[in-house]
Amino acid sequence: MRSYTLHLPTEARPGEAIGLDRAVLVPDGFSWAAFAYTVLWFLFHRLWVAALIVLVALVALAGAGIALGLSTGAGLIASLLAAWLIGLEASSLRRWTLARRGWPARDAVTAASREEAEFRALNRWLGASAGTPRSPFPSGPSRRSEPVIGLFPAQEGAR
Repeated sequence: MRSYTLHLPTEARPGEAIGLDRAVLVPDGFSWAAFAYTVLWFLFHRLWVAALIVLVALVALAGAGIALGLSTGAGLIASLLAAWLIGLEASSLRRWTLARRGWPARDAVTAASREEAEFRALNRWLGASAGTPRSPFPSGPSRRSEPVIGLFPAQEGAR
């Protein structure tokens, strides 16, 4: 199962179908297309600034490899590691850019396929009442009622 975020314009209201034709579903996780096609993936998703930054970074990486006199194998490994990082962060960059453009994440769904995720997200959006927007995170009482300091609960009298 994979998680997806639903992005809609800020003027879209829960329960209304207006603007759903422009809804964007962004999958979470590693993007093989961004790993394989790097700059072209960013251009395809209209992430112009990110494409330019990635292109400059890849050219700078290649230039640094040449200047340092790295072997072909070391240069290939460095390029693959850079592409792996791009594949890991591509979806996050896309979500950040959509939020910056006024399309915040309005819901999060988990589904086995993109079609199922779209079906679930749109049904949840249309089923929501207009007065109460749905939070992508469950609300309810916290599991802990005691204060937490760092990674461990605070203990009375312990130093």
